[in-house]
Amino acid sequence: MSRNFGKVLLSLAVPLVLIVVALVAPASADQAVRLQYRTSAPGATTAQAEPWFQLFNDGTTTIPLNQVKIRYYVTGAETYRFACSWAVVSCSTVTGQFVRQSGSGQYLEVGFTSGSLAPGRDTGDLQLRFYRADWQSFTQSDDYSYGPQTAYANWDKVTVHVNGQLAWGRPTGSEPTPTVTPTVPPGSAGVLFDDFTYAGPNDPLLAQRGWTVRGSSGGPGVPGATWSPAGVSFPGGLLTLDSSTNGTASGTVQTELSTANRKFHEGTYAARVRFSDAPTGGPDGEHVVQTFFTITPLRSNLDPDYGELDFEYLPNGGWGEPSNILYATSWETYQGDPWQAVNTNTAERTSFAGWHDLVIQVSGGRMRYYVDGRLFADHGDIYYPETPMWIMFNQWFIDLQGVTGTRTYRQQVDWLYHSKNEVVSPADVQSRVASLRSSGTAFRDTVPNP
Repeated sequence: MSRNFGKVLLSLAVPLVLIVVALVAPASADQAVRLQYRTSAPGATTAQAEPWFQLFNDGTTTIPLNQVKIRYYVTGAETYRFACSWAVVSCSTVTGQFVRQSGSGQYLEVGFTSGSLAPGRDTGDLQLRFYRADWQSFTQSDDYSYGPQTAYANWDKVTVHVNGQLAWGRPTGSEPTPTVTPTVPPGSAGVLFDDFTYAGPNDPLLAQRGWTVRGSSGGPGVPGATWSPAGVSFPGGLLTLDSSTNGTASGTVQTELSTANRKFHEGTYAARVRFSDAPTGGPDGEHVVQTFFTITPLRSNLDPDYGELDFEYLPNGGWGEPSNILYATSWETYQGDPWQAVNTNTAERTSFAGWHDLVIQVSGGRMRYYVDGRLFADHGDIYYPETPMWIMFNQWFIDLQGVTGTRTYRQQVDWLYHSKNEVVSPADVQSRVASLRSSGTAFRDTVPNP
């Protein structure tokens, strides 16, 4: 979907002259910081504000960025969501939260999790944005920190604090002890963790904990195939999907486990998944797809609100591929007939048989896919999901090879972890999962329902 946020470009023929006065003295002469500001959404009314910053160190000592807070003051009490579109220092190190002040004001407080700013250096672009939680347009021209300029200039209506001390700019109003509403790290807006300790596909705990074992017909996969709960089991606390075929549609069984609620959007998704190259029994060669993904329903052909983020492993190829291949695919939308796909993918053509830690980070307009801690794919732009999604695991067949004899393929999942509105590194995911397990936690779901 083309995302038009109503950006209005100012004429280059009408430059703005900014006279910045009465700057507050820096916290120390050695740590002199300076902030420049511009916007890429200069309209008085907008679907999202887009403040961009550059932070300079004009002093003589290095400033640890985790000691720095930037405050952008906003009028009104609406609920906003923050995102980092791009940053020279990496969006993965940039945090944002809205802090309410007395009266009707609030400010966006931008921080950093790591990095440093050496004397005479600057951070480069911090391309940030925020929007109303209900995606309604809003007036930004009455925000204290807003300015319509589209070229960088010193700007004292945005403040910079170092180690809690005001180091640049002029704050507006009083700043009492704030009430903080975090939108990105640090701090999650809810966690889902499951290590799949269930008795079987009919265990009532599955439904109580928000899981659905699929038994309904339909795609994807072989037309006429059965989606069978009988192929789903949990031996030793491992979600196990056993999909089989005897070469006919009526003799084909596919398997799927899905969250019942579509309540997952931005944040981090992670699972430890075991892919397999060969069947547990019978002759090899079927075009089977083993997956971990998020998805929304397609309400109509080329639905602009559709979204899907996939890890898909094809041990025997398919879709024109001759042998094993792992895809990370991000979908904008599609239509079934005639087939039209609007997606982007990254692929590696090698065996991925065995256990792998799979992570998808969804934040700031980007989706980053990791395999065993290694960045596998980085997607964004029109493929960024607009609406909440389900989390799913399934194993299905692209087509049938017609070989005599039943063959069964197995995919397993050790655990699932999701942190809402938080970017969590692959290493931190492993640490958090280990901590949950060591405390005896088999399941936790604090992600709010929509």
